[in-house]
Amino acid sequence: MLLKTFGWSFAITVLGLALAGVLWGWQGLAIVGILSILEISLSFDNAVINAGILRKMNAFWQKIFLTVGILVAVFGMRLVFPVVIVAITAKLGPIEAVDLAINNKAHYEELVTSAHPAIAAFGGMFLLMIFLDFIFEERDYKWLAWIERPMAKLGKLDTLSIIIALVVLLVSAMTVATDVAHGGGDKSATVLLSGVAGLITYLVVSGISGYFEDKLEDAEEDEDEEAAAATPEKKGGGTGAAVGLAGKAAFFMFLYLEVIDASFSFDGVISAFAITNDIFVMALGLGIGAMYIRSLTVFLVRKGTLDEYVYLEHGAHYAIGALAVILLITIKYEIHEVITGLVGVVLIALSYWSSVVKNKRDGKPGAEGGAKSEVASGV
Repeated sequence: MLLKTFGWSFAITVLGLALAGVLWGWQGLAIVGILSILEISLSFDNAVINAGILRKMNAFWQKIFLTVGILVAVFGMRLVFPVVIVAITAKLGPIEAVDLAINNKAHYEELVTSAHPAIAAFGGMFLLMIFLDFIFEERDYKWLAWIERPMAKLGKLDTLSIIIALVVLLVSAMTVATDVAHGGGDKSATVLLSGVAGLITYLVVSGISGYFEDKLEDAEEDEDEEAAAATPEKKGGGTGAAVGLAGKAAFFMFLYLEVIDASFSFDGVISAFAITNDIFVMALGLGIGAMYIRSLTVFLVRKGTLDEYVYLEHGAHYAIGALAVILLITIKYEIHEVITGLVGVVLIALSYWSSVVKNKRDGKPGAEGGAKSEVASGV
């Protein structure tokens, strides 16, 4: 099971480190290794969140997540995205931006850093919405009940999460964005525009995926009712209606997963510049780390870990909320990536420990207690 799930990650690690050693020597090999560890530590909570969504998808889409998805994650977010950001903010053509990234690394790093307020506002608002939609939803299991019970009651107001997100964005634009260290000057307008774009992106992608997911559930319920009423000769034929809906639902949930991964990768890409400004070394190191996060996501799904340890998703969502706040704070103030990574790891570790304690208290080895919980993932 372990080798089957992580086999490609192990193989890519060996190939990646060997390539780094050949192209950049021992220093390049060390940097790639450090970047891989950085990505894993910063994105561990991402794996738990992704698993909550991926378990709703069939084996085909899980493979798409590991193949096509990893190409988007590595080449799209870790290699192409920083170049695109530079091209947009510096008003350069794509070829000029690539040339700058290869031949003038110091200036390229400066331009990417100056775009940090926009990146942080977009990613921060997207992640904040995931957390708010989770904390305001009623669920069977509550980890921090003293917080989650009153929040679930407040969540009956449908637009509350949007209102709070907009208030947080407005406060950020009026405080941390007024005198930015990254690029200097007042970035209030940039932060407002980027934050609203992040909010709209979340509402569109999650809304579409949620719509198709609801359609899929309705079709499956209808199919079950027809199967129950059918004669033995008719059973097993099925209507086939759920197949097409499952494909659409899985496709939009896949898009949602990719946007989540993009939001999580923002802090990793920016933090990586503290280690290297070579985009190819950066893409290789962060890409290896991203591959492990993808494999870990599938491992959690196949092992049924989220059903066995029912508070894991709670811990991951609290980590998302913390990361969203950290991203917004970093618009003006620098926060070391070690702190960012530790916050997520500690929250998930605490939620895991709480799950173990609950299972022992209930006299369960784990899995049976989680079956009745439908823990949402912000969709």
